[in-house]
Amino acid sequence: MKKMTTIIGIDPGLASTGYGLIAVENGRSVHVAHGVVTTAASLSTAARLADLYKKMNALLDQYQPDEASIEDIYFAKNSKTFVAVAQAKGVMLLALAEHGLAVEEYSPLEIKRAVAGNGRAEKTQVQELVRIILKMKEAPAPDHASDALAAAICHTHQSYLNRIAKKEGQRGV
Repeated sequence: MKKMTTIIGIDPGLASTGYGLIAVENGRSVHVAHGVVTTAASLSTAARLADLYKKMNALLDQYQPDEASIEDIYFAKNSKTFVAVAQAKGVMLLALAEHGLAVEEYSPLEIKRAVAGNGRAEKTQVQELVRIILKMKEAPAPDHASDALAAAICHTHQSYLNRIAKKEGQRGV
């Protein structure tokens, strides 16, 4: 029997980083956990990043995922927000690397397309489709956690397509 693979998806942010874990066995994705890691606005940026790092390491130790995916940063109108998200993403990448996880990065457009079939899908639509795909009773909330689950689902789809392409390449097609 094929080994179950656990994937963590991450939606990075300084104030709130979403995480979502799914298990995949024989092509079926199952919800494991989701939530957000928050930091206090009253802390310095350095202290917030240290707090994110510590909390992400605790999650990685607890769930011990096999693979990781993270939402890539899209251009934001507010450069201060962009920098804060980039810093948070860097901390997440460090924690994942220290746990020996290869990380795939997906744009918001790729993630929405993988889940909803439309790269411009609304957040509520993505949340509902994540609920359906993972057979959850309620749509995952908050939206950062839902986005993280969507990133993990995107990774399963992309991994499947990569395996097919590899097999086709081996056949000389």
